[in-house]
Amino acid sequence: MPTVLRALLLSALLTLIPVAIGVVVSDETAPPPARKPAAYTGTPLSEFDSTKAVVRRAPFCELVPAEAVKAALGTEASAAGYDNGEQTEAIAGGCVAHEYGCRASATEGATPGLAEAWVFAPPVTADWAQRLVAAAGRTPGCAPLPGTPAYGAPSVGLVCTNGDQRSITFRGLYGDAWLACSLSLPAGLPQDQLVDRAGRWCVAVAQAAAVPVG
Repeated sequence: MPTVLRALLLSALLTLIPVAIGVVVSDETAPPPARKPAAYTGTPLSEFDSTKAVVRRAPFCELVPAEAVKAALGTEASAAGYDNGEQTEAIAGGCVAHEYGCRASATEGATPGLAEAWVFAPPVTADWAQRLVAAAGRTPGCAPLPGTPAYGAPSVGLVCTNGDQRSITFRGLYGDAWLACSLSLPAGLPQDQLVDRAGRWCVAVAQAAAVPVG
């Protein structure tokens, strides 16, 4: 082989080796493909330790994740909050509220539903909380929900029916704050599914209203 041709082939070979090495190194150090964020599911009430939460008697609605509202109602929703001392249609007769609360309703054209939550503005003693639990059990159209996990101490869970709507309500004492929440959806939804969605909604509410740790 002529000397000139041998030199050209050797030069080409030496050029290809670094390129091949660079390709191998590049493939080994390439970042892994980005993972899609997991869909919001919330925390089941059965996995929530309400004994470790202390709730503020203060506005909390803006701290509730929008994903929690959507997961509870199963659709996009519009939410509105109200403060202690405000006149609101959230209370029967549009009375003045002595609580901090919020209401989220399914948007127009969607399956009707309502997610609510509120915390009393005045402090609540343990004795008063026991009376509230007893009174809740006598609410017309409602019955105690058997086997429900604790939602504060003391606490109560209720299932209520109003026409073609059924609601699950959890209420309980956190420190000196009486916290309540409910989820109402069409009665055609199986009760176990409604209880699960209501539990996750109420946990999201308790976590939003809780005193920050640290």
